[in-house]
Amino acid sequence: MNKLTVDLGERSYDIMIGSGLLRDPEIFRRVIRCPHVMVVTNDTVAPLYLETVRETLSSFCTVETCVLKDGEVYKTMDSFGQVITAMLSRRMGRDSTVLALGGGVVGDIAGFAASACQRGVDFVQVPTTLLAQVDSSVGGKTGVNHPLGKNLIGAFYQPRGVIIDLSCLATLPRRELSAGMAEVIKYGIIWDADFFRELEDRMPDLMALDMELMAHAVSRCCAIKAEVVRQDEREGGIRALLNLGHTFGHAMENFAGYGVWLHGEAVAAGTVMAATLACSRGLLGADELSRITALMVQAGLPVTPPEGMTAADFLELMKLDKKVRQGVVRYVLPRGIGSAAVFADVTPEEVVMTLGRVRG
Repeated sequence: MNKLTVDLGERSYDIMIGSGLLRDPEIFRRVIRCPHVMVVTNDTVAPLYLETVRETLSSFCTVETCVLKDGEVYKTMDSFGQVITAMLSRRMGRDSTVLALGGGVVGDIAGFAASACQRGVDFVQVPTTLLAQVDSSVGGKTGVNHPLGKNLIGAFYQPRGVIIDLSCLATLPRRELSAGMAEVIKYGIIWDADFFRELEDRMPDLMALDMELMAHAVSRCCAIKAEVVRQDEREGGIRALLNLGHTFGHAMENFAGYGVWLHGEAVAAGTVMAATLACSRGLLGADELSRITALMVQAGLPVTPPEGMTAADFLELMKLDKKVRQGVVRYVLPRGIGSAAVFADVTPEEVVMTLGRVRG
């Protein structure tokens, strides 16, 4: 097992990465200090892992369950309310723990409920998808979507720990594995050029679930995320770099309808758009743009926006992005592979040009 620490002073916590961790009660004892646990999962993950986790936890605490419907379309205030109602109806007080067992949607909803119920109870992340393991489970962002935009309702609320069982990836559909790989690639683009080259060299092996390579990739992504969050917990500066591809990507998700495009698929196409814009500004070489696009394709990801989505659609939907400040959309653009920055001077004309170049 590999252990990393997110260093946030009194809110610090560990990320534990390994195989078979769902069956290890000692791992869970490290992060659960309350006798009453609510496991929040969904109707896809529950048949696979809920009973295993229930058996593991039952050796030292009382276990309740709340099973949500699966999918981004259910990342709503109604699902948030379902978790709150489940907790209150079972008399779960402040000496309780909410444990999120699932992907990013489950983790975001469960974490938001933990932040609000009884004005805050303990929260543990047990991510079962690659995307959640390398990104959404770490850093304390929780929340739900609104019809006007993605993740517009929520809170920063750090977990007490993150338990990553790599064995869960064996049951992940290939499309979900590809979606998670978009976030893995993102870390190489914004932070670590050597890691990006490793991904170029070994992507087929990663997609074939070489577990030694996957353990290395997940650990490297979590280490980068932990360092970024340590420096900027509430996204006042450097943490915004983690949103590479997300401004364009969230607009695509909204346009297509939540759940039609997976989050990672939209991030992949959004990253190619951001890289194309950066290339037109001279921030990124044409060869680097080609490498980014090729790696996304190699991972089985889309590199162009949804059919029928216009520049006007992008410009309107991106006004709802969380990074908008005083009405100005802020874009994360790569400055060569291994570095990125936030720009607030992108013009509508550049967005029109970028969409044209991506579509060829």
